[in-house]
Amino acid sequence: MKTAEEYQAGQVLLIDKPLTWTSFQVVNKLRWEIRQAFNIKKIKVGHAGTLDPLATGLLVICTGKMTKQIDTFQGQIKEYTGTFVLGGTTPSYDLETEVNEVFETKHITKGLIHSTTTQFTGDIEQFPPIFSALKKDGKRLYEYARAGETVEIKSRTVHVSEFEITKIDGLNIDFRIVCSKGTYIRSLAHDFGKALQSGAHLSALRRTKIGDFNVENGVSIDDFIASLKV
Repeated sequence: MKTAEEYQAGQVLLIDKPLTWTSFQVVNKLRWEIRQAFNIKKIKVGHAGTLDPLATGLLVICTGKMTKQIDTFQGQIKEYTGTFVLGGTTPSYDLETEVNEVFETKHITKGLIHSTTTQFTGDIEQFPPIFSALKKDGKRLYEYARAGETVEIKSRTVHVSEFEITKIDGLNIDFRIVCSKGTYIRSLAHDFGKALQSGAHLSALRRTKIGDFNVENGVSIDDFIASLKV
């Protein structure tokens, strides 16, 4: 068991984020639990890279003086696994919103799926989803989206070093992607569907690595809280 002084001096915690939790909720929960466990009034806690509520996997949490390293950790390459569903798009590019357009898929072969990945490796341009936490004019993009407001979003250059199709099960396409900071896998799913002359959205996403940190070494929120009470 670590001490209050160790948490304040700085720790890096690897948390396996559960489905539906926001990254902000995880940070708040861990901060509250550490304060309660050691009866301390204040402690800095932050995360090194947001995960969407519908994504699971590695969340790097920094405490105390290690929060100064957050920008360094955020800049490291990331690995994700997940599933695209072909034939339909959603406004959020994932399952946060319902399918709003349906497309033909009969022309899509396994060979076409595999060969299309080459269009999405190296430096690529992508538009962040309108349903995202990015800010424009002081408001988060998802606030505009939920209010039904149209807002101009600029594209950004990101880098995908590996894009592997790991399984094809009907319209469900499992993948593994290694990419730079700022890459939106939801946007990649949407653009991948377009490149197939169809549509696609993200149905599952799991972050497995950030730099040298691996989700295999992560713990659940409950297990972390239990460790504070040992």
